[in-house]
Amino acid sequence: MTLSPIQRRRFENFRRNRRGYWSLWLFLILFAVSLCAELIANDKPLLVSYEGELYLPLIENVPEETFGGFLPTETDYRDDFIQEEINSKGWILWPPIRFSYDTVNYNLDQPSPAPPSADNWLGTDDQARDVAARVIYGFRISVLFGLILTILSCIVGVAVGALQGYYGGKVDLLGQRFVEIWSGLPVLFVLIILSAFIKPNFWWLLGIMLLFSWIALVDVVRAEFLRARNLEYVKAARALGLGNRKIMFRHILPNAMVATLTFLPFILTSAITMLTSLDFLGFGLPPGSPSLGELISQGKENLHAPWLGISAFVSLALMLTLLVFVGEAVRDAFDPRKN
Repeated sequence: MTLSPIQRRRFENFRRNRRGYWSLWLFLILFAVSLCAELIANDKPLLVSYEGELYLPLIENVPEETFGGFLPTETDYRDDFIQEEINSKGWILWPPIRFSYDTVNYNLDQPSPAPPSADNWLGTDDQARDVAARVIYGFRISVLFGLILTILSCIVGVAVGALQGYYGGKVDLLGQRFVEIWSGLPVLFVLIILSAFIKPNFWWLLGIMLLFSWIALVDVVRAEFLRARNLEYVKAARALGLGNRKIMFRHILPNAMVATLTFLPFILTSAITMLTSLDFLGFGLPPGSPSLGELISQGKENLHAPWLGISAFVSLALMLTLLVFVGEAVRDAFDPRKN
């Protein structure tokens, strides 16, 4: 795909910001690793060879009877008897971390939370679950939550701002009053109150936070549409008989998206921070879910286990720092004053 001169200039401006450019690559690598969490941290083997047959426990349910057990239920591959039976007639390929985010380590030699060891690289939490596995899965769910919320917020915020800015008049007046009232609501308190009435899960939290996150983009898009609706190329499009929808989304919106894109990394960091805050307070994801906020809460409750708070803090700080650096680079890339 051939880039236009202005797109090449923006890309070069982005690359000149070395901190943001390499932060993007590092964030993409970490996100790609987290997307493969099941291949990195799991209590099921990646591949099992038994009596000449190959099995994929990650994608198939193999009964214990297959490996010389007595039960028709799914195999517990962490059981010593099963491991000895498989190793006597084949082999097991384990992931680097032999724990999933909800796997309880019953073989600890001291009470949980246990410090880092050869089995648990970052130690265990107060329920004997592996911290490294929970960090990897928690990183993934935080980023996915933030990305989905950012995309949906962009769609809603751009649509509302475009309607207000293009039509103006009563549409703009009533829309602005609604936005002012809606943005004045205490978001965190509303989320806590709503969480008390419903059982929170990933999609419920996403929907509730979407009610407020789109507001940040309305003013930017509205200002761009108010400025552009009286420009010559818009008047020419009207004179040629183009409808309002085509003028808005084909001609004005691409120019308005320039300012909008600079806000997206910061909306993403805000979404991740809000999810972490709710999990920390106990109003976020369901209990047992891999959550960086819940890990921070455990660190606060277990000051004698510093690896809990340090692991969560380093993961969250690294994630947000990389996203902020990327946001700064995107802002520089779309800044017309930078050549």
